[in-house]
Amino acid sequence: MRKFDSLYKTAAKRKGGPKALEALLVKPLTKKKLQAISDDRWLSAMARQIFQAGFSRKVIADKWPGFEKAFDKFSPRQVALYGDKEIDRLLANKNIVRNGQKITAVIKNATFINELSREYGGAGTFFAQWPSHDLDTLLELMKKDGNRLGGNTGQRFLRMMGRDCYVLTPDVVKRLIAENIIKKLPSSKRDMTAVQSAFNQWHEQSNRSYAETSQILAMSVG
Repeated sequence: MRKFDSLYKTAAKRKGGPKALEALLVKPLTKKKLQAISDDRWLSAMARQIFQAGFSRKVIADKWPGFEKAFDKFSPRQVALYGDKEIDRLLANKNIVRNGQKITAVIKNATFINELSREYGGAGTFFAQWPSHDLDTLLELMKKDGNRLGGNTGQRFLRMMGRDCYVLTPDVVKRLIAENIIKKLPSSKRDMTAVQSAFNQWHEQSNRSYAETSQILAMSVG
């Protein structure tokens, strides 16, 4: 496993130098800003990533205003109360992607958000306070207590909201394999622990966010 500086130099060379590389990096939000995000936006982002899986990003983006209207602006309290009548209404709505399993997942995640909000005073507080050196545990919790939030969906959801998180894109996985951290796309707890350990070491070496490190790893592949 190479040190972070070596990987950074590789990425910078591929992207035209350090200045060009830095301009491409998306940085996470501060804890204060994350805490200020309302629960409906957390549910909206979960839903968007769930519906986006397997679909064109443009299709989902074009339809998203329709999703917001159809799901009562993703108010967790309202969506959590949806029953058969509301599900039938959504399945008949041509302004959204009419996928029954994904619609049900959004309803279940509304309950998940409500539970977090009751316990922590807001989903934003929960996600903001979780330590980045233990992201693998957060991802496992989201997979277990949420619905259809496993794998890249959960990671992309956190990234979309500005929460510091690595995303195991194909290029990031290639770099992790090249550094002998994993042998294939990580799916086991053991593999995810190894991934987390590697990111923790690179964080200590660079003092960069996990999101920046993840992007730099991806850009070091080519």
